[in-house]
Amino acid sequence: MLAVWAVSTLTMLVLAGALPDFRLQSETGESGTQIAVTAAFGAGAFGLLSSLVWPLLVRALLLVPALVLGLLVFFLNGSLLVLALRISPSGQGEAAPETAVVVAAVMSAVASATGGALAVRDDDAYRRRLYRLAERRRRHAEGRPGPAGPGTLFLQLDGVGHDVLEAATEKGLMPTVATWLGRPSAATTHSRPTHPRPTHRLTPWRTDWSSQTGASQLGILHGTNHDVPAFRWYEKDSREVMVCNRPSSAAELQRRAIDRTGDGGLLTVDGASRGNLFSGGAEQLALVLSIAARRGRRNRSRAGYFAYFSDPANAVRTAMSFVADVLREIGQSTRARFAEQRPRVKRGGFYPFIRAFATVVERDVVVSAVIGDMFAGRAAIYADLVAYDEVAHHSGPHSRDAAKVLERLDRSLALIAQVAEHAPRAYRIVLLSDHGQSPGETFLGRYGLTLGNLVRAGCGLPVPRRAQRTHSGAEARAAVRAALRIPVEEGVEEYRPTRRSEPVVLASGNLGLVSFPDVPHRMSREEIDARHPALLSTLANHPGIGFVLVRSEEHGGVVLGAHGAEVPIGELSDEHPGPLADFGPGAADAVRRTHGFPHTADIMVNSWYDPADDEVLAFEEQIGSHGGLGGCQSRPFLMSPLALSEPVEEDEDLVGAEHIHRVLRRWLREADGPQVPLAGQERPEGARGTARPATKQPAPAKAQNPADA
Repeated sequence: MLAVWAVSTLTMLVLAGALPDFRLQSETGESGTQIAVTAAFGAGAFGLLSSLVWPLLVRALLLVPALVLGLLVFFLNGSLLVLALRISPSGQGEAAPETAVVVAAVMSAVASATGGALAVRDDDAYRRRLYRLAERRRRHAEGRPGPAGPGTLFLQLDGVGHDVLEAATEKGLMPTVATWLGRPSAATTHSRPTHPRPTHRLTPWRTDWSSQTGASQLGILHGTNHDVPAFRWYEKDSREVMVCNRPSSAAELQRRAIDRTGDGGLLTVDGASRGNLFSGGAEQLALVLSIAARRGRRNRSRAGYFAYFSDPANAVRTAMSFVADVLREIGQSTRARFAEQRPRVKRGGFYPFIRAFATVVERDVVVSAVIGDMFAGRAAIYADLVAYDEVAHHSGPHSRDAAKVLERLDRSLALIAQVAEHAPRAYRIVLLSDHGQSPGETFLGRYGLTLGNLVRAGCGLPVPRRAQRTHSGAEARAAVRAALRIPVEEGVEEYRPTRRSEPVVLASGNLGLVSFPDVPHRMSREEIDARHPALLSTLANHPGIGFVLVRSEEHGGVVLGAHGAEVPIGELSDEHPGPLADFGPGAADAVRRTHGFPHTADIMVNSWYDPADDEVLAFEEQIGSHGGLGGCQSRPFLMSPLALSEPVEEDEDLVGAEHIHRVLRRWLREADGPQVPLAGQERPEGARGTARPATKQPAPAKAQNPADA
């Protein structure tokens, strides 16, 4: 603290000499000692006012959008500086309003950088700070029973596939993860060639056909993703388009899941949900999309922003990191354009700001919320970090841009692991992802037309001369709109045809959905052929299409491929995959399951997939995509402490988000006492849902690593 105060004083002296509208002496002049005393008092008063007044200002500005609050940081800090100078005993300090904003921003940034540098260079100082925070919470909790048994932290690295994680540990991009897996990282190879002792195991798992966050996270947190055929789909009974990252849709999907399972979710008892699409039944919520559509006090989705920005140092540091990442993205996209990299998508407009929100603001706020949850000793925490997914969509999953994001995410994991050492209870840290990403150029880039235009051509409808680009469904976009408190509902009119007899064509990565809104039921192949004889053959024989699923009056359902290939849905298997041969094991089961959903589209279209290059063709403007079958997008990972039981038996595959939910529930039950509620049993006081009677479990093995502590 003294070092930060001294540096702030020196900064104020330097700025007083450099800026004409900022002075620390009267016009007649003062002695050097008086000027120094004025600067020291001003710096101290500014720091004290920031720590005392700033949280109250933030509380008073709860209705201000989160990103607008970030901009107000500078103006409010400037006001505090003016106040600090005016209460100085010398009364000689003075600053013009616009100059005060600059001086306050520089002083906050320098103080933040000084504190960060001291923490980085002095591990003992950093540890002492964590001990003080933990001790403060322990004193506050005196007289109350402490938490029983270890807590569990689930950290979702959105979009990081099993292959990407493996490569990142081998290249030294993620030394923290490499250490947990007992692998030497680039940072330790030269100094310590021996392998560290592993504390975690890495297990790949396979998604459902809809390999995207909405389907996966709903299944993981709420135990079912039934009737979620894609990221966006048209429901004929309500004549509405459901979009997983639309708050009203997310709320409805969560309601349906709870009705289907009869259970509140994975986090119902003493849980926290941070940065997710769904709540998981948690009482502690921050940045949760399914409650973002609520108005008034019932909407706690933005609470995490204000808790984080109540610290002015956090606000200034994040604001400056935000600006730096915007400039970084502009530089990276400019370099890619001049180098004529292929494939490439447009990255202008608001995208640099959307990316910076995901890679800086949301990451910082979620990590801060997780640290607070751990110090509070919560039993189960589930948090989603979306930074990699957002960058990989536009730069590519194996790009240098995405690799840099993985490095920064690993530093966040290291910080969380250090905090776990000082939490009031032991924590088991589980890493997982909801899907991977498959590279490849866009369908529009390769063929010069969108899937919608191809469908219109097959229907004999006029095709626009200029293809319209599809809307990217990256999760960060909805989070930005929710943070800004602007309408977060995607324009439904963009999906509605000009005439009801025209098809609605929607894209979810490399999965396309075609629906005919004037027919109230799911159309059969026979009905489609009677209305549009060329449509199904146009789709199935196009070189950019892998296969097509359609209902059949004769066979129940049929999968169509090129050159007249067709296989009834009941005859599909891994041994006889038909048009699904290139899509790997489990593809037949995934397609068959989706075929049984009530809201599956009239025609389901999966893009071409090249197993040699592991590439797909996205129907959206993304060069790293997910949402359908084909390649790494369907192979996420689950990384668990060795103290927990094996996720599956040795000869068993881990398939589907619902299976992941069952595994996570089992791990929570392995802790001492009840963690996950079951319907029909006694409800614990203050909790939503019901609890399983406590069963005595063997004591967990002693942690060998901060990540397992």
